[in-house]
Amino acid sequence: MNYLAHAYLADTTDEFLVGNLIADFVKGKVSSRYGREIAAGIALHRKIDAFADNHLLSVASRKLFSPERRRFAGIVLDICHDHFLAKNWTDYADVELAAFVSRIYKLLQSHLDLLPERFRQVFPRMIEQNWLGSYGSLQGVELALTRISRRLSGSIRLDEAMPDITAHYAALEANFSAFFPDLIEFARNYRPDPI
Repeated sequence: MNYLAHAYLADTTDEFLVGNLIADFVKGKVSSRYGREIAAGIALHRKIDAFADNHLLSVASRKLFSPERRRFAGIVLDICHDHFLAKNWTDYADVELAAFVSRIYKLLQSHLDLLPERFRQVFPRMIEQNWLGSYGSLQGVELALTRISRRLSGSIRLDEAMPDITAHYAALEANFSAFFPDLIEFARNYRPDPI
């Protein structure tokens, strides 16, 4: 799961949602650095990632990528999941995607003091390039993969997975459609203690 799905799955309290969104930028134990709600959001993010990575349909989706790209197929699949969520947003939410995304940006802006330094560095670009709102198109997926590639070490080009995405688009979307309700149920029922 990437930012959009994590925001959707953690949309309860403001601090819980902030914790969920910053989790990739927080390493190790967080109980002494953040309050209970933010720590719980970070914990849920980690549990969501583990659940998603190990779900049989996610495993099947990663196998659709060519062997030379399979090592990073999980990262690509996270972006694909956000794409399918954005594309089918009205199947899952009553609020318009643009309104939801705007609220998330405003929420993060109002909690700047709680954001890890690395997140604060990318946050202006997140808003300027509308990361959360751009996932709905394949062009947005390719741009997201290109941006992530720039942050990875070495010469990893995640955007080179686009032919795999387009070749297996229907299967990837079908797997997401069957998998995402399981993830929604998991997120709604899981209430972690702060870590």
